[in-house]
Amino acid sequence: MTTETRTTGFWGDAWRRYRRRPLAVAAAAFVGGLVLVAILSPAIAGTKPVLCRYKGRIYAPCLAYFARDLEPAIFARDRFRGTYPRNLVEKDPESWAVWPLVFQDPYRSVRADEWPGLPANPARDEGRPSRRNLFGTDQAGVDVFAKMVHGTTIALLVGFVSMGIAGTIGVAVGAVGGYFGGWIDMLTSRITEIVMCIPTLVLILAVIAVIEKPTIWHTMAIIGATGWTGIARLTRGEFLRLKESEFVLAARAAGAGPARIMLRHILPNALAPVLVPITFGIASAVLLESSLSFLGFGPPPPTASWGSILNDARSNLAMWWLVVFPGIAIFLTVLAYNLIGEALQESTDPRLREARK
Repeated sequence: MTTETRTTGFWGDAWRRYRRRPLAVAAAAFVGGLVLVAILSPAIAGTKPVLCRYKGRIYAPCLAYFARDLEPAIFARDRFRGTYPRNLVEKDPESWAVWPLVFQDPYRSVRADEWPGLPANPARDEGRPSRRNLFGTDQAGVDVFAKMVHGTTIALLVGFVSMGIAGTIGVAVGAVGGYFGGWIDMLTSRITEIVMCIPTLVLILAVIAVIEKPTIWHTMAIIGATGWTGIARLTRGEFLRLKESEFVLAARAAGAGPARIMLRHILPNALAPVLVPITFGIASAVLLESSLSFLGFGPPPPTASWGSILNDARSNLAMWWLVVFPGIAIFLTVLAYNLIGEALQESTDPRLREARK
């Protein structure tokens, strides 16, 4: 009697090896939790209803935390001025609302009786962590927990968007140079070396000084436009190695063009080692954005970010909670990405797998 051996393929085998690393699995779960927090941030902390019924219609004012234009115009016409609990009852007694888990705003201090019966947020040294303000408040009385929950979006966007740009440029440049070789490879290699000489931090500071109203998107674009060189070199090396493989020669003999061979045959086999620097690059991008925000060059107010909370602590070092909580969040996030990158490297690199046997 013979038994059939079921093969899972390269990615299935890599995932099986990845799952053997508890820290890497925990890191992936942590990043997944951050994604959920970023998506659900208006429902976790805020002063705008998640859902409400007002004058016979259903609205979702909380979407204004993602973009101000998403706040229904009817609340501006009825002069709510961002205060919903009392206005909903006074202007429509039949209204109802589903509120966030924590009634705190990431952009302003909650006023006295804004929620019936609750006092105003404490400010300065009085804003220590408490049952009402879990992570305390900043100098102006803005809740730190709410700022950190909504700042998760910035932390994730900076990493994923900037390395998405860097990955796209790096894979394209490396693939073209590695596949075609000759003068094309020489040109792409020289361009890569020139970009490697450009200091990302200095370029970001220069752009911020020139642009009248810099945003976090400018920072993401610069990080992505200068962070692709390592990815391009890895991709080039993989394409140089794989372009003479038997399956590529068979595809050429079958009449496949260069674009099809690059995208359908070589790229899927060259993608594994490229994922590793992308993962490490996300961690570097999070650190860079936090550093810029700490120095006061991050996203302009009222955008909430972890680095801007650290910047608030510079004026009053006695407010230790402005250092501890965002510092722990940045540390754990960078550590999680590094653990994922290390696990991906060992799961997808056959040389490392053989060395561990």
